[in-house]
Amino acid sequence: MTIALHTRPPVLVTQIPQLDAAPQYRPAEPSGGIARIVLPSGHLAYHLTRYEHVQQILTDARAIRSPCNAEDGASFLPTITPAEMLLNNDAPFHGRLRKVIAKDFSPAGVAELRERVVAVTQQRLELLPQAGEGADLFGLVLDEVPATVDCHLLGIDLADRAYYRPLSHTMQIASDEDVPELLRQFWAVYGYLTDLVTGARPTLPGGLIQRLVAGREESEPPLNDKELVGILIGVLVGGDQNILTVLTKALYTLLAAPGLWQTLVDNPALIPTAVEELLRLIPLGTISTFPRLASEDIDGPWGLIPAGSAIYADAFAANRDPDAFADPLVIRLDRQGPRHLQFGYGMHNCMGAALARLEITTVLQVLVERLPRLHLAVPAAELPWVHGIILRRPARLPVRWTVTH
Repeated sequence: MTIALHTRPPVLVTQIPQLDAAPQYRPAEPSGGIARIVLPSGHLAYHLTRYEHVQQILTDARAIRSPCNAEDGASFLPTITPAEMLLNNDAPFHGRLRKVIAKDFSPAGVAELRERVVAVTQQRLELLPQAGEGADLFGLVLDEVPATVDCHLLGIDLADRAYYRPLSHTMQIASDEDVPELLRQFWAVYGYLTDLVTGARPTLPGGLIQRLVAGREESEPPLNDKELVGILIGVLVGGDQNILTVLTKALYTLLAAPGLWQTLVDNPALIPTAVEELLRLIPLGTISTFPRLASEDIDGPWGLIPAGSAIYADAFAANRDPDAFADPLVIRLDRQGPRHLQFGYGMHNCMGAALARLEITTVLQVLVERLPRLHLAVPAAELPWVHGIILRRPARLPVRWTVTH
């Protein structure tokens, strides 16, 4: 059955409890008519929030990432990360690394994973009746899907998850409360991937790791172990924890406003469009992009940003810019309009965007079909949350449902 979409009262994203986090920065005096903020690292940064401005600066080769990944660099993170990671590289080095996996993470490249997403989701849903009313949909179902698909994609034994997932969870929270312990866990993940790349730990045939290692000579110059690990750490962590976080918050948003869930039940063909709207509005963590540095004076529609200045291109704010999105805080599951910036833009756009879209869309399609009468078992405002810089999501999703035939 298909019904008119706008017969129900509009839902504002601000009505979804805890979905938005407090900013990780504090305001500072503007300069040259441009807003500025103070980052957690103590650096002043020019704060761009308009959709047009954020989109433009993210494609400007003069706004570079690598200087920010330094001990004295402008940052939201309490530590620096390996220089070989894709997010820390600028042209031309970034392109050399990224092209190695561009095909694997294209929409066509990830399409073959859909059947696996369906299978894992269906299999895990069989556990819900055993747990009964109030069963944790997050722990029983959602927490398994991206991790299982990620292991298959990489060619990693599922048993390894017990080792690396608690470490990657800590990495994405990125708390500054115990930096030595954060570093220990980060380097444990890095060492684990190094062992996979070098063969000290076994990998499965046909997986991405074996393919990259076998094809390392095709790059010019050939990819070394650190570069391979730098590429793969984004897949291991982003393909699991980041997708899980957005998937969880997307489903939480739909269930926290039951009219939204019912809209998808009544109009399942709308799910891919609805996913784009949810992606537009739902922040991954408490930041939306990593800071950049102006390598020279950058003059644009925002004004003049002097050379050497830090820049925060706030994709979160840009996705709610009323000049780009009409009634930007209203969740319109059939919204048409410009491309959101949740996955970034330009050179550093998220390499896992197609995979994230595939998994979130597919899981919602399965849930809408299998559990159309799905509801939260407790008020949304009472759910516990995990709070972190990159990983911020509900810790549980207790649900109730009515089986339909």
